Amino acid sequence: MPLISAGILLYRRSGSELHVFLVHPGGPLWARKDLGTWSIPKGIVDRDEDILEAAKREFREETSFAVKGPFLPLTPVKVHNGKIVYAWATEGDCDAGKMKSNNFMMEWPPRSGQRVTYPEADRGEWFSLDEARNKIVRGQQGLLDELQNLLSSINNHSAVRLL
Repeated sequence: MPLISAGILLYRRSGSELHVFLVHPGGPLWARKDLGTWSIPKGIVDRDEDILEAAKREFREETSFAVKGPFLPLTPVKVHNGKIVYAWATEGDCDAGKMKSNNFMMEWPPRSGQRVTYPEADRGEWFSLDEARNKIVRGQQGLLDELQNLLSSINNHSAVRLL
């Protein structure tokens, strides 16, 4: 059975332009990489945990910000490692410069025996949808397209179920 991950796609409107909040993975493996590496704040769903609650928890752990909703469910996507990502979009705002992430430990340099602590996400940033499509990992690009389509439908007075 594939691993299940859950996250929040936070968005805000600036005039007629839509911006989304993405995070860059922390640690030395990602330090010099940019395009195609950013992600929605997300993480593994614990056993018997409600998936939406896991998404909100992961957002808080990776950014230090809480989200309130309402939450617009997006279609789950399968990413390159076979993991299934469940995501919800919600409108909100945060100061990317004040983001603080939880940490993880890894051996670095490899085979050195040294354990080093790194932030799970080393920074967050607001991007226009066009910028975000270049920054986000390929497997999550469909979330951006779906958000744009759903918000266009809402603006055209279509009914959308919010949780």
